[in-house]
Amino acid sequence: MMVEVGKPSRFETVILTDGDMRATVLNYGAITQGWWYKGAQLILGFDDPINYFTDTTYMGAIVGRVANRIGGARLELAGAGFELNANEGENTLHGGAEGLSNQFWNLEQTAPNEVILHYLSRDGESGFPANVRFEVSVTLRNPRLTYTLQGYPDRPTPISLTQHNYYTLGSSKGVDAHKLELDSGRYLDIDEQGVPSGELCSTKDSELDFSTPRSIGYVPMTIDHYFCFDQNRDPADPVAKFTAPSGLSLAVYSDQPGAQVYSGAQLAKPLRGSAGLCIEPSDYPNAPNIPSFPSIICTPEKPYRQVLTLEISGGGNES
Repeated sequence: MMVEVGKPSRFETVILTDGDMRATVLNYGAITQGWWYKGAQLILGFDDPINYFTDTTYMGAIVGRVANRIGGARLELAGAGFELNANEGENTLHGGAEGLSNQFWNLEQTAPNEVILHYLSRDGESGFPANVRFEVSVTLRNPRLTYTLQGYPDRPTPISLTQHNYYTLGSSKGVDAHKLELDSGRYLDIDEQGVPSGELCSTKDSELDFSTPRSIGYVPMTIDHYFCFDQNRDPADPVAKFTAPSGLSLAVYSDQPGAQVYSGAQLAKPLRGSAGLCIEPSDYPNAPNIPSFPSIICTPEKPYRQVLTLEISGGGNES
């Protein structure tokens, strides 16, 4: 039986600290508002939480129930059709208008370096079936920031979450000169609306080949694609590395099959284009509509779980 604790209706902020590292977490959207290492600002964030009400970039939020895009804002499950909220043209993006990023969560700081957030998503929110009890823990252990994302449904339903930081790594000049490396040899083909078609493409000799470090600004296209990680990778190795000219570097460790990478080209005022880079580990987008993709259906017997660890190293002057 799911019990809903009184839902907060105002902003609450928790500050996590450990050594030279600090992070702030909001109860709205389970947003990571800020993350600093030795004084360097590692992610984009708004100083005034009110700005998150009108933000359309999902900055720092936990997004879902299903991250990324669901084509046609529709899915079928066990022979039943479900019409979802279409909040990006005719498609559902990041869980729809009632997604997790647009909700107040219950927040509890359990240690100076840890916070746990809870949210009960009711059956029918944005059209998705089932009640789902979500739990997010954010733990800071210098030089790492770890997110543990869990979802407990009362009946079968699709779940695929992601964490949506925009990484700057201490730079106020944007990330065009930063270098990205991915443990990926394939990416998902997308249509003109950004919805995966079901086809997997090789990154080899393409503009999206990040098998060796490559500067973001030298890629002659907007990066907003889902990259499939090497299925035979060593889980002890990072799936992505992102390095600023200063030498400050982010290593991303994930148990997910891939990640959406977005270069932030469409960021608008008061921000600037390419001010930060998103690396968003999740299950395959549009999976409910593509049978060949791994299933994202979770059940009471098989709940949802994801662990994301971000590790910082190096550093120097701001780029």
